[in-house]
Amino acid sequence: MRFSIPSLHINTSIESVGLTWDGAMQTPSGPDTVGWFALGSLPGEVGSAVIAGHYDFIGRKEAVFHKLDKLRPGDLILVENEKGGTLTFVVRKTQAFDVTADTTTVFSSAQGSHLNLITCNGVRDNVKKKYTKRLVVFTDLVE
Repeated sequence: MRFSIPSLHINTSIESVGLTWDGAMQTPSGPDTVGWFALGSLPGEVGSAVIAGHYDFIGRKEAVFHKLDKLRPGDLILVENEKGGTLTFVVRKTQAFDVTADTTTVFSSAQGSHLNLITCNGVRDNVKKKYTKRLVVFTDLVE
């Protein structure tokens, strides 16, 4: 599968990710790919498919989702499925969550077909090697 955000000049491959040992969503293996949460909905299915991407990466200041905060309602996200078809999603809203906040809405199985993008945000804690927030972009399938 392929993933693109034309307004941010992103065009990359999608890898499957699962859960870490402590129950969090895994991140993609590198700075230039995105990870689809394989334990949830597929993009285009009913529910909320979730795709994660790195904000930055070891030795790099920018990774694939570094400019995700620049997305605005109405921007388009494209997902090419395994059959060569393209699904189009439109940005509904973006929201920053505290890293300790309940983010069940990101993974909800609400009616409709949604694609939610997630990356790090906020201030980096260099001791914990983590950011204080998560940025989530909520999108809806364009029928």
